[in-house]
Amino acid sequence: MNMTLAQGLLTIPRKDERKSEIVSPSKEAYRKLLADTMLQGRSRILSFSNQPPAPIQSFPNDPYSTQVQPIRKLRRIPQKPEDTRALPYMIGDNRLNLLDWGSNNVLAIAHGNTVYLRNPTNGSVSELVTVPVYSGPVTSVSWDPDCRRIAIGLSNSHVLLYDPTTNNKISCFHGIHDGFVGSLAWNNYILTSGDGDGTVINHDVRVRSHIVSAYYDHLDAVCGLKWSPSGNYLASGGNDNFLYIYDASRSTPLHRFNNHTDTVRALGWCPFQNDLLASGGGETDHCIKFWDVSAGTCLNSVNTGSEVCSLLWNNNEKELLTSHGLPKNQLALWKYPSMVQMAEITDHTAPVLYMTQSPDGCTVASASEDETLKLWNIFEKSSKSRCTPRTSHAVGPCNMYSHIR
Repeated sequence: MNMTLAQGLLTIPRKDERKSEIVSPSKEAYRKLLADTMLQGRSRILSFSNQPPAPIQSFPNDPYSTQVQPIRKLRRIPQKPEDTRALPYMIGDNRLNLLDWGSNNVLAIAHGNTVYLRNPTNGSVSELVTVPVYSGPVTSVSWDPDCRRIAIGLSNSHVLLYDPTTNNKISCFHGIHDGFVGSLAWNNYILTSGDGDGTVINHDVRVRSHIVSAYYDHLDAVCGLKWSPSGNYLASGGNDNFLYIYDASRSTPLHRFNNHTDTVRALGWCPFQNDLLASGGGETDHCIKFWDVSAGTCLNSVNTGSEVCSLLWNNNEKELLTSHGLPKNQLALWKYPSMVQMAEITDHTAPVLYMTQSPDGCTVASASEDETLKLWNIFEKSSKSRCTPRTSHAVGPCNMYSHIR
């Protein structure tokens, strides 16, 4: 049953009607071309055969022709991790940042007084450094953009810079912080550190006199630091419930947001929309808030029902992954900007304090107070990016060392 063909046969004038009218040669040629294209040699409205006729091609350069879109495969969001490692006696403190995944595809894990480096591709692991007992434990780790250095924050207020290829110490910044250094963030060659007393310091790691600027606005511990992809803005969340936005060219805060009612630790800059920041609140806040930092306005607030410990944007799709504390200790995947929850994963049994993302954007590492480290392939591959699959190995940092098995 070809309704288009049937309509054509019903509307084309009969031959005896056309005999009486005067038709120009060009119009007659057009009618013949139209009939040949539409009817394909047939003259009956109802035509049944063993196989349907071939589809009719659209006229060349037809702006109104419809293209058949490929059907997208159904998304499968895993409920179980690709790999799980035990992290016994892991520090559970939402003021610390103990995981970071470098652009060299090496995962840095701060565990007690030791920093381990794990390559998820082949499962290899090495010990970067173990600090003395009187200096530790390690309270934060962060790779620089080129992975030529790794910054390490300590409980004794020192900041160390290490060369990951030689395991040698490059620099030690001391006497600048008064409390533990729980947050670190890089902006090219500028390293930003935040301590337990609320001080934020910018260091130029290329020079001996490394302090560039300092901010003393927080009233309690600095829990999260994130530079925007453009390098123009620094977001700083604290245990005082405040979120500060700093302009790199100014010595005073650009904005101070007090909309959260508990610790602001989870921070993430949107990869596809400039000046858009997401932040998550603590145990009594439960909210994800979205900020236009250029205008200084809150665009949206979503109550998740539990503490927001960390958050990550999907680099390939408009999605957001959050990790949570009590009561569910879940990972939640959200569609942006509708904030419809796409999935909820409840594999962890205690607050999921730490998350970091692989350089290809596909794999997420999560560490929890349940003393486990888990790898997840949550974010969907994009046609514009190719994600290298991870291979699980029996040998990992958790098996090679007594402190991580």
